[in-house]
Amino acid sequence: MKLDRRKPTLIFLSSTICYIVGLFLGYFYTPCLRNTHFSDFSDMFIKDINFIKILLNNIRLILLLILGSWLMGSVTATNLVINGQFLGVAIKELMESRSSISIFLLLVIPHGIFEIPGIIIAGAAGFKIPYEIVRYLAGRKEQILTKEDIKEYLILALISIILIVIAAWIEANITLKIAKAMLNSTKGI
Repeated sequence: MKLDRRKPTLIFLSSTICYIVGLFLGYFYTPCLRNTHFSDFSDMFIKDINFIKILLNNIRLILLLILGSWLMGSVTATNLVINGQFLGVAIKELMESRSSISIFLLLVIPHGIFEIPGIIIAGAAGFKIPYEIVRYLAGRKEQILTKEDIKEYLILALISIILIVIAAWIEANITLKIAKAMLNSTKGI
């Protein structure tokens, strides 16, 4: 059996493109989502968020991305675009407000360096099964899913979940502390 080296590239590229399309849509074409400003954190929002809530929200997202593979990637693509939109809207808000880019970076980068790759890897997992079905239907393979295909799918899913758990912990324990400190510093002004 010949290894198809394009397979991982195509599913990761598809996942990344969906996320980037969402990012551009959020930045250029989603004015209805632009109601939240990074400088407008409320005490209730910050107090109400914790690691478990962030983790459950992120795991729900990962499950939607991964399980979307059973719906031929449609749910996966939609969720990737929507998640990209949120970041695009946040970047647009930053550009239009008086917020400092350092505030944005402090609130996004610590957990984003794990969360964004986790989302994209989950998207690749979500596209894995549809990709293999299309290859089978096109006559490029003899079985719909092989043990190797399932193993790759599970590895991608596991890696994405690990990254999302790390991101949730960082968001709850580092990002939220930064947000609280920024909120307290603006109250003193």
